[in-house]
Amino acid sequence: MRCTSFCTASSYDLPKLQQSMKLHGTTQLYRDVIHLQVKKEKLVKGDIFFFHYGALVLWGFTIEEEQDFLRELREFERDILAKQEIDEFTFSYGQSMRIDEDQILLHNKNILTKLAISHGIAQSVKLNNFEDLLDKTIEHTKKLPIDLASKGKIGLSRLEISRKMGEIFIERNFINLHSEMLDTPEFFWDHPELETYYRRTIHYLDIGKRIDILNKRLAVVHELFEILSNELRHQHSSRLELTIIVLIVIEVVLAILRDLFHLI
Repeated sequence: MRCTSFCTASSYDLPKLQQSMKLHGTTQLYRDVIHLQVKKEKLVKGDIFFFHYGALVLWGFTIEEEQDFLRELREFERDILAKQEIDEFTFSYGQSMRIDEDQILLHNKNILTKLAISHGIAQSVKLNNFEDLLDKTIEHTKKLPIDLASKGKIGLSRLEISRKMGEIFIERNFINLHSEMLDTPEFFWDHPELETYYRRTIHYLDIGKRIDILNKRLAVVHELFEILSNELRHQHSSRLELTIIVLIVIEVVLAILRDLFHLI
């Protein structure tokens, strides 16, 4: 069976979303997560977990059914992403819980076990979104340090530099403001016995290492911001110096003209 996660927006309107999803089955709120158990002809079809930070994890649905839910979700999304992030797994039941080669083995059908694992999966797909944002930022600005090293200056106007700084600032701050989503969820304060399933999931998905790399890339972006800021100050200083030189030249020319007229 399929287990699929998506990141589609910056956040969801959970209260309105919960009301709407009641049409499909039973809903339950676990802190900032809505659980929907979908029923079909009084039988359980599958489970969906909606996370407040714009991610969802679906268990037991076909690709077509997943797309139907994603279309219905659109009206509850805030700041819809231009590109949806997706992670795909399969799951089955067995003697003990483990994840190997994108296959999840569950040792029971407890909803909270699925939720514990879903927390890790949802964080992973949200992390994909952060990684893509930083990749694009670094790709769009990687030429700037090269120009500075080879030419001694950045070949952009003050307006273009200001725009680049604005783009970097927005993306860097977006990640900084939302990075707490990658911390251990508060759900495990109430259910510490389930944290081991979450830990196994984030270990398999290398979330710890990926967060370290993300922080290093954020440091690179911060350095780019500083480079642009320094260049902007340098351009402003150069403009002031040029203005002063021009004024001095004008003053000298005027002084010479006055002397010439006096001689005449």
